[in-house]
Amino acid sequence: MPPDLGLVLVVDDDAAVRAALKFALELEGFCVRLYDGPAAILAERYLPDHGCLVIDFWMPEIDGIDLIGILRSRHVWLPAIVISGRVDKQLLRRAEELGVSRVLEKPLSDATLVDCIHHALEQRPV
Repeated sequence: MPPDLGLVLVVDDDAAVRAALKFALELEGFCVRLYDGPAAILAERYLPDHGCLVIDFWMPEIDGIDLIGILRSRHVWLPAIVISGRVDKQLLRRAEELGVSRVLEKPLSDATLVDCIHHALEQRPV
Protein backbone atom coordinates (compact mmCIF):
# COMPACT_ATOMS: atom_id res chain seq x y z
CA MET A 1 0.00 0.00 0.00
CA PRO A 2 1.50 3.38 -0.98
CA PRO A 3 1.98 5.99 1.77
CA ASP A 4 -0.80 8.55 2.39
CA LEU A 5 0.21 11.50 0.21
CA GLY A 6 -2.62 13.83 1.18
CA LEU A 7 -6.35 14.34 1.08
CA VAL A 8 -8.22 14.85 -2.19
CA LEU A 9 -11.88 15.93 -2.11
CA VAL A 10 -13.62 14.94 -5.35
CA VAL A 11 -16.92 16.60 -6.32
CA ASP A 12 -18.61 15.08 -9.37
CA ASP A 13 -22.24 14.25 -10.09
CA ASP A 14 -21.29 11.21 -12.18
CA ALA A 15 -20.97 8.10 -9.98
CA ALA A 16 -18.76 6.29 -12.51
CA VAL A 17 -16.31 9.20 -12.66
CA ARG A 18 -16.23 9.44 -8.86
CA ALA A 19 -15.51 5.72 -8.54
CA ALA A 20 -12.80 5.81 -11.22
CA LEU A 21 -11.10 8.82 -9.66
CA LYS A 22 -11.24 7.28 -6.18
CA PHE A 23 -9.71 4.04 -7.46
CA ALA A 24 -6.93 5.75 -9.44
CA LEU A 25 -6.06 8.27 -6.73
CA GLU A 26 -6.04 5.74 -3.89
CA LEU A 27 -3.69 3.55 -5.95
CA GLU A 28 -1.35 6.54 -6.06
CA GLY A 29 -1.51 6.87 -2.26
CA PHE A 30 -3.99 9.69 -1.79
CA CYS A 31 -6.77 9.65 0.78
CA VAL A 32 -9.98 10.44 -1.13
CA ARG A 33 -13.35 11.82 -0.03
CA LEU A 34 -16.19 11.73 -2.55
CA TYR A 35 -19.11 14.15 -2.93
CA ASP A 36 -21.93 13.58 -5.40
CA GLY A 37 -22.44 17.27 -6.09
CA PRO A 38 -22.19 20.80 -4.74
CA ALA A 39 -24.93 20.32 -2.14
CA ALA A 40 -23.05 17.42 -0.56
CA ILE A 41 -19.80 19.29 -0.01
CA LEU A 42 -21.58 22.49 1.02
CA ALA A 43 -23.47 20.48 3.67
CA GLU A 44 -20.17 19.47 5.31
CA ARG A 45 -19.84 21.10 8.71
CA TYR A 46 -16.06 20.75 8.62
CA LEU A 47 -13.73 20.83 5.66
CA PRO A 48 -10.01 20.32 6.22
CA ASP A 49 -7.40 23.06 6.11
CA HIS A 50 -5.07 20.89 4.04
CA GLY A 51 -5.82 18.92 0.90
CA CYS A 52 -6.91 19.49 -2.67
CA LEU A 53 -10.27 19.87 -4.38
CA VAL A 54 -10.96 18.11 -7.70
CA ILE A 55 -14.25 19.52 -8.97
CA ASP A 56 -16.23 18.76 -12.10
CA PHE A 57 -17.30 21.90 -13.95
CA TRP A 58 -20.59 20.70 -15.45
CA MET A 59 -23.01 19.79 -12.65
CA PRO A 60 -26.77 20.30 -12.61
CA GLU A 61 -27.05 22.34 -9.39
CA ILE A 62 -24.30 24.90 -9.97
CA ASP A 63 -21.12 24.77 -11.97
CA GLY A 64 -17.77 23.94 -10.45
CA ILE A 65 -16.44 27.50 -10.64
CA ASP A 66 -19.47 28.87 -8.77
CA LEU A 67 -18.98 26.10 -6.19
CA ILE A 68 -15.37 27.18 -5.65
CA GLY A 69 -16.57 30.77 -5.26
CA ILE A 70 -19.01 29.70 -2.54
CA LEU A 71 -16.33 27.67 -0.79
CA ARG A 72 -13.95 30.65 -0.92
CA SER A 73 -16.67 32.87 0.60
CA ARG A 74 -16.81 30.32 3.43
CA HIS A 75 -13.04 30.64 3.91
CA VAL A 76 -12.19 27.28 2.34
CA TRP A 77 -8.85 27.99 0.70
CA LEU A 78 -7.92 24.50 -0.52
CA PRO A 79 -6.20 24.48 -3.91
CA ALA A 80 -8.66 23.45 -6.61
CA ILE A 81 -8.44 21.57 -9.88
CA VAL A 82 -11.43 21.82 -12.22
CA ILE A 83 -12.18 19.06 -14.71
CA SER A 84 -14.41 19.64 -17.71
CA GLY A 85 -15.44 17.99 -20.93
CA ARG A 86 -14.94 21.30 -22.71
CA VAL A 87 -12.53 24.07 -21.76
CA ASP A 88 -12.92 27.53 -23.24
CA LYS A 89 -11.48 31.00 -22.59
CA GLN A 90 -14.38 32.05 -20.37
CA LEU A 91 -13.94 29.00 -18.13
CA LEU A 92 -10.20 29.63 -17.89
CA ARG A 93 -10.77 33.31 -17.06
CA ARG A 94 -13.29 32.51 -14.33
CA ALA A 95 -10.99 29.84 -12.90
CA GLU A 96 -8.04 32.23 -12.85
CA GLU A 97 -10.09 34.86 -11.00
CA LEU A 98 -10.66 32.36 -8.17
CA GLY A 99 -7.09 31.13 -8.07
CA VAL A 100 -7.90 27.67 -9.43
CA SER A 101 -4.69 25.64 -9.67
CA ARG A 102 -5.49 23.97 -13.00
CA VAL A 103 -8.31 23.32 -15.44
CA LEU A 104 -8.05 19.90 -17.07
CA GLU A 105 -10.01 18.69 -20.05
CA LYS A 106 -11.58 15.24 -20.06
CA PRO A 107 -10.69 12.55 -20.81
CA LEU A 108 -8.13 12.80 -18.03
CA SER A 109 -4.70 11.30 -18.08
CA ASP A 110 -4.08 9.70 -14.67
CA ALA A 111 -0.49 10.96 -14.73
CA THR A 112 -1.51 14.55 -15.53
CA LEU A 113 -4.13 14.63 -12.78
CA VAL A 114 -1.76 13.08 -10.24
CA ASP A 115 0.98 15.57 -11.14
CA CYS A 116 -1.48 18.46 -10.79
CA ILE A 117 -2.64 17.17 -7.40
CA HIS A 118 0.96 16.85 -6.18
CA HIS A 119 1.63 20.41 -7.30
CA ALA A 120 -1.59 21.69 -5.69
CA LEU A 121 -0.83 19.97 -2.38
CA GLU A 122 2.58 21.68 -2.33
CA GLN A 123 0.94 25.12 -2.68
CA ARG A 124 0.14 27.28 0.27
CA PRO A 125 -3.50 28.31 0.66
CA VAL A 126 -4.47 31.40 -1.36
